[in-house]
Amino acid sequence: MMKKAIYLILICFLSAACSTSKQLNLNVFSIEDDKKLGAEVAAQVESDSSGYKFLDSIKYAFVYKYVNQVRDNILNSGQLGHRNDFKWKIKIIHDDSTLNAFCTPGGYIYVFTGILKFLESEDQLAGVLGHEMAHADRRHSTRQMTEMYGVEILMEIVAGNRAAIKQISGALIGLKFSRNHEREADEYSVKYLCPTQYNAAGGAGFFEKIQSQGGSKIPEFLSTHPDPGNRIEAFKTNKINLGCKGENQFISEYKQMVRKLP
Repeated sequence: MMKKAIYLILICFLSAACSTSKQLNLNVFSIEDDKKLGAEVAAQVESDSSGYKFLDSIKYAFVYKYVNQVRDNILNSGQLGHRNDFKWKIKIIHDDSTLNAFCTPGGYIYVFTGILKFLESEDQLAGVLGHEMAHADRRHSTRQMTEMYGVEILMEIVAGNRAAIKQISGALIGLKFSRNHEREADEYSVKYLCPTQYNAAGGAGFFEKIQSQGGSKIPEFLSTHPDPGNRIEAFKTNKINLGCKGENQFISEYKQMVRKLP
C-alpha cells in the first residue's frame, strides 16, 4: 500500500511538472538519469551498427591529446556546474563531410573530423566544444525530453524499464535543440572560456567562416537555429559584457594538430 501511495504521489508530481515545463523550463530527470541516458546514447553511437567510424586513440594519440587538453582547459575554468558529475569523454568521428560536434547528457562528446579541418584556430575549437559541453552542463537534452514526452514514459524510465530508456536514448541521438537552448549554449561557451587564455568569443569563428563562404556550407542542423550573423554578434557582445581579457587563438598549434588528421 505504501509503495502504491508513493507511486501515485510521483505521478501527480510529474503530471504537474510536465504541464508547466514549457513555462518553467523544468527537468524531471535527475543527474543520475542524465548519466544513465548519456551512457545509453554513447553505447548506441559507438556500436558497429551506428555507421560511425572513429579515429583510433592510439594511432592518433597526438590529436586526442590536443583535443582533450582543450576540453580540460574549459573544465578547469571553474565555470561548469557539473564538471565533476559527468564523463566529459571525447571521441573523434572520421567524417570529413560533416561540420558538426555534439555532446550527450552526461558529457559524452563527439567531434567530426570535418569540423576540425574547417576550423582555423584552437580558440575556435574551444568555442565549439564549450557550446556542446554547455548543452550537457545546462542539461538541455533532458529538459527538452521533459517537454516532448508524457508522464507515462517518464514513469517507465523512473522504474528502470529498458525499452523506455532505449527509446529515449534513440531520440536523443537526433535531437535538435530549441533556439533558446542554442542561444544559452553560445552564452555559456563565452562564460566557460572567459577565465582562460582563449579569445572567449572563439565560437564566433565558425559562423564567421560560414558567412565568408556565402553560407554555401551551412550545415543542415543550423537551418532552424538563430541566424549566424546574430550569433556572431552575441558571442562578441557577451565577451565584452563579461569583461573577458583572453585573446589567444593558438593558430599555429592548431594547424599542427590538423596535419596529423587522416
